[in-house]
Amino acid sequence: MSAHCQLTGAKPGFGNQVSHSHRRTSRRFDPNIQRKRYWLPSEGRNVRLTLSAKAIKTIDAIGIEAAVARIRARGVNV
Repeated sequence: MSAHCQLTGAKPGFGNQVSHSHRRTSRRFDPNIQRKRYWLPSEGRNVRLTLSAKAIKTIDAIGIEAAVARIRARGVNV
């Protein structure tokens, strides 16, 4: 599963792991990605979205219809 959020566009960040001796190795900061299914009343079907935890809270606030409109405005198929 790709670590990209369909609503917010969150994707992994990259940086360094710094040890006690200050040696640096590459590491990756992944967003908290979840697969979630929502009922879309306007289309009479379920949609399965790959969302970050922050995006799930956003959908709770603005509603699934507005969220799907934002996702489609970004050019992502739903």
